[in-house]
Amino acid sequence: MSVRSMEHKDKKVLCIGLVCLDIISVVDKYPEEDTDSRCVSQRWQRGGNASNSCTVLSLLGSSCAFMGSLCAGPVASFILEDFQKLNIDMSLVSEHAQCVTPTSLVISSSSTGSRTILHINRNVPDVTAEDFSKVDLRHFKWIHWEGRNVDEQLKMIQQVARHNAALPLQQRITISVEIEKPREPLYQLFAYGDVVFVSKDVACHLGFQTPQSALEGLRCRVKAGAVLICAWAEKGADALAPDGLLIHSDAFPPERLVDTLGAGDTFNAAVIHKLSNGARLEEALTFGCRVAGGKCGFHGYGGIADMVTG
Repeated sequence: MSVRSMEHKDKKVLCIGLVCLDIISVVDKYPEEDTDSRCVSQRWQRGGNASNSCTVLSLLGSSCAFMGSLCAGPVASFILEDFQKLNIDMSLVSEHAQCVTPTSLVISSSSTGSRTILHINRNVPDVTAEDFSKVDLRHFKWIHWEGRNVDEQLKMIQQVARHNAALPLQQRITISVEIEKPREPLYQLFAYGDVVFVSKDVACHLGFQTPQSALEGLRCRVKAGAVLICAWAEKGADALAPDGLLIHSDAFPPERLVDTLGAGDTFNAAVIHKLSNGARLEEALTFGCRVAGGKCGFHGYGGIADMVTG
């Protein structure tokens, strides 16, 4: 391997999107309305799609950074400390003193493994293209966008495209996007990712009943040479390779379903981890399903490190 390719391999993965506080109540079963019941346990956890993906990337051994907005106060201190524990680069976080930290109240059912989320985000602005213009792109080999403020994100992606245009192919930054919510403006991102993650929810909203049909139906939306990936819970995940080949991986469910919160973020991060380190698409897809399935067998993310080393 050349010195140049070694330098590229050692660069970071950057995830751009939301960080929030998850307040997670674990219950034996989902409560009925207007009842009083006890929790099995309750915890605070750093959440948000891009934030969660950074957690998993770090646990898998990828050097990574997070870019997003953070509010001042004790909750921010908790979030920053948690980032620091995992050696996630926070130098690109934008602080907003007058805002309130986005919060998700999560009810996690032990009997089914389901998670029900109530989210509030009052006044925290997403990072902008102007914020992104200050990023030194030379430090990154892969940048992943959680689809949010799409107009600004498209401007950011265009900045990366201009940066890439001056570089040889093997030194260019890979662009990946996640289209999770069925919101029409977000569908613009299909055309801009080198790797595009589309959720089951979006696929179903667009009328597709299987991951295979979703990939076939959405291939016209992605650019030439892009990879399109769709995870489908217990049915595993499928990918459409640049040459049009459909690739499938079965799911790897745990012995007992415990906690599905963040399973999609885990899948995305595991796939990115493998692809950014030169793995084949088939290998990355299977690894993503394996890590996401294993994560559903325990609360939080700490067990991921044991999966990798065990």
